[in-house]
Amino acid sequence: MEHIILLLKILMINLVLSGDNAVVIAMASKNLPARQRSQAIWWGAVGAVLLRCVLTFVAVILLGIPFIQAAGGLLLLWIAFKLLYENEDHVGVRAETTIWKAIQVILVADFVMSLDNVLAIAALADGDIAIIVIGIAISIPIVVWGSNVIAIWLHRFPVLVLLGSAILAFTAGEMLLRDPRLGVWLAGTGELIHAWLPGLLTTAVVVAGIYRQLRARHI
Repeated sequence: MEHIILLLKILMINLVLSGDNAVVIAMASKNLPARQRSQAIWWGAVGAVLLRCVLTFVAVILLGIPFIQAAGGLLLLWIAFKLLYENEDHVGVRAETTIWKAIQVILVADFVMSLDNVLAIAALADGDIAIIVIGIAISIPIVVWGSNVIAIWLHRFPVLVLLGSAILAFTAGEMLLRDPRLGVWLAGTGELIHAWLPGLLTTAVVVAGIYRQLRARHI
């Protein structure tokens, strides 16, 4: 059951953080004939899975270095808040007319936009390679093939973005506690901070997200 919950968290994070990727994928392949569009998306999905696995393995190794995991936690916390307040305008992507160019655009976009996903997955899995591979293998194809649907869902149901941000904030708190140096220092500051830090960060993000949504309704 613990592994199932972990996989669901990875899937949720990928769905929320890949909104921009979904838009890029849809735009890059929209001018291709139906059959070539399916091929471009399929090969793009395979390449994205392999690329994300390699990047996540590298992140797992790097997170063992003192203060790297703490820095990653702070970056993940910033991403969680940014996700709630980010501008909805997306940078224009030129639609490609050949299958190989479309695949290149999909892979480059996934590489450029993968930092947040990679950090979150590496921290959640805590070195469990099997969970990393399974989580990425399940979530990336869903993101790629359901690109248009995901983009619509994220716009129509803001609670999905809020949930994703909450998971990121909790993961950020856990990363801070697991850092080889900072985690030891935080443990020495008292049991209260050490036990409640992930929950406090999650609460702060949820409150900020609810405030953002209420404020948007009154504008």
